[in-house]
Amino acid sequence: MTKNKIIIGSRESALAVLQSEMVKSFLNKEHPELHTEILTMKTTGDKILDRTLDKIGGKGLFVKELDLALIEKRSDISVHSLKDMPMEVPSELPLLAFSKREDPRDVLVLPKGADHLDKSKPLGCSSLRRTLQLKELYPDMEVKSIRGNLQTRLRKLDEGEYAGLILAAAGLKRLGLENRISRYFTVEEMLPAAGQGILAVQGRAGEDYSCLEGYCDREAWVCATAERAYVKYLDGGCSSPVAAYGELHGDTLLLRGLYYREEDGTYIKGQLEGDPLRAEELGITLAKRLKESVEKGESS
Repeated sequence: MTKNKIIIGSRESALAVLQSEMVKSFLNKEHPELHTEILTMKTTGDKILDRTLDKIGGKGLFVKELDLALIEKRSDISVHSLKDMPMEVPSELPLLAFSKREDPRDVLVLPKGADHLDKSKPLGCSSLRRTLQLKELYPDMEVKSIRGNLQTRLRKLDEGEYAGLILAAAGLKRLGLENRISRYFTVEEMLPAAGQGILAVQGRAGEDYSCLEGYCDREAWVCATAERAYVKYLDGGCSSPVAAYGELHGDTLLLRGLYYREEDGTYIKGQLEGDPLRAEELGITLAKRLKESVEKGESS
C-alpha cells in the first residue's frame, strides 16, 4: 500500500459501490491528502444466479475475487456487507473495522402499486434463514428463491413474478428506497443474519491502516463479534438457516440466536445476556445452550 493512495475493492452492484463510497467518504474527509479509488469486480456469487447459495458453496463466493485482489495487491482494502462474509476469515486478510450499524431488520416489499399480498404468487426470498421464519409468519404462502442484486430483484417483483420480497432494510435505506418498504419485521419475528446492517473493512496483515482510525463503531464490533462467534460455533453459513442478533443495553450485551437441526427440521430461538467484554464467549455459550436444548427435544 502506497502512503498516499488507497484502492478499495468492491463488488460491482449499485449497493456494494455505494457502501464502498461510504468508506471512501470517511477517508477523504479524515485524510484529504490520500487519493482513494474504487476497484469493482463481479464475484462468483454475482455470476451464478440460477441456484441457491447453499448449492454452490455459500458466502465465500461473494468474497473470493476481492480476497484475491487484496493478496495480489491490486487493492488495499475491501468493503463488504458483514452478513455476506464467511465466519472463517484468513489470518492474512484480517477484518479491520466495522461501521455503525444501519437498521438490522428484515422487511416486506410489495410490487409497485400493491397494498396487500397476492397469495396466489410466491414470496421471494434469498436465504434459508428467512424462509424458515416465514413459514411461521405466512404459513399459507409459497416461498420461492430469488437471486440477483437489489435492482434485479425489485424488477422481477414489479413485473409480477412474486407477491412480495423479503429484504434487508439496510440496503434499501442506503439506496434511498425506504419508500418501497411495506412492513418491518421485528427481530423477534424475523431474527436477522449475523452482521446484518454492518459494513466490514478488510485488509492485509502487516500493513499500516492507521488511516481507518475512528471509523470502527464499538457497539457494532461488540455485537457482531458475539453474533459471528455464535454462528461459527454452530458451523453455520448460507447452507444452514442459523441467525444471531446482539444489542448493547448499557453495560449488558443481549444476544438472540436461532439454531436449526438439518436432520429433522427442528429449531429453537433463545437469548442470553452477558458482559460486552466477553462477547465471543457469550456467542459460544448461547450456541451451546440452544444446540443442547434441541438435542434434548425442547425445540419449537
